Amino acid sequence: ENGTRVEEFILLGFPGTWQSRVCLVVVFALTYSLTVIGNASIIALVWTSSNLHTPMYFFLCNLSFLEIWYTTGVVPKAIGVMLGTSQTISFSVCIFQLFFLLSLGSTECFLLSVMAYDRYLAICYPLRYNSLMNSVVSARLALSSWVGGFLAISLLAFLTSRLTFCGPDVINHFLCDIDSCLALSCSDTWPVELATFLVSIIVVVASCVVTLVSYMYIISSVLRIQSVHGRRKAFSTCSAHLSVVTIWYGSTMFLYVKPSAQKSLDLNKIVNTFSTVVTPLLNPFIYTLRNKEVKQALGRAFRKK
Repeated sequence: ENGTRVEEFILLGFPGTWQSRVCLVVVFALTYSLTVIGNASIIALVWTSSNLHTPMYFFLCNLSFLEIWYTTGVVPKAIGVMLGTSQTISFSVCIFQLFFLLSLGSTECFLLSVMAYDRYLAICYPLRYNSLMNSVVSARLALSSWVGGFLAISLLAFLTSRLTFCGPDVINHFLCDIDSCLALSCSDTWPVELATFLVSIIVVVASCVVTLVSYMYIISSVLRIQSVHGRRKAFSTCSAHLSVVTIWYGSTMFLYVKPSAQKSLDLNKIVNTFSTVVTPLLNPFIYTLRNKEVKQALGRAFRKK
């Protein structure tokens, strides 16, 4: 309380030589460009292809739209940090970035569980699917994912904004995250750590359980299909989503579902790079390369040109 309150932080980014940082900037910029182009292409493709106007692709559009903003909230600032042109960040902007990224991350957890539930209905109740998952239901589920994702992080962001920072003011990261803020705070961080752990359990673990249960029923139903072709076709509709789920939940659980948030900051930086930069790039390619309907729609779109 006797110290001077820190109102601005310095983001350290990736220490190293100028050449190594320039190489990272090129990689980040290229990855960001491909991510935006890839996810925007999926949205445009679904929008223009009438045969893709189904709940599954509606949820995919939501995911692609989210990925664009998720990586946009990280990469431009990270490039400025690595070039040394924008290493400082105010406390208010830091809290906003933290809130924005965690909210989008929570929304993605909910969206992935909703997509798993959608596949469960499609495979386990094929004759009733159109009545169970119509446009109104899918719109409500998507809206609930967005609203729930932002509401879940509101209390956490508020508690973090109440922390006191007396120095040092250097964040060992290229973005503002919970771990870095807790490591620098000179006030009691236990309430924020507890809130982080509880929110992680509610958002990450609960949505993961919904996804796992859905896939347990899906696998059980698929194994009862007599023909090999039928089983292969059923699994192919889920393989892309299952790949994205595995990548996303693996990195997210490592980062947030843990009792202590102040350890292994360097390792967290690497995992954060994967989840905020690489994963949004992988998603459109996974869905495109492993989805026959999307590939067919892409072929028709190129033939028209």
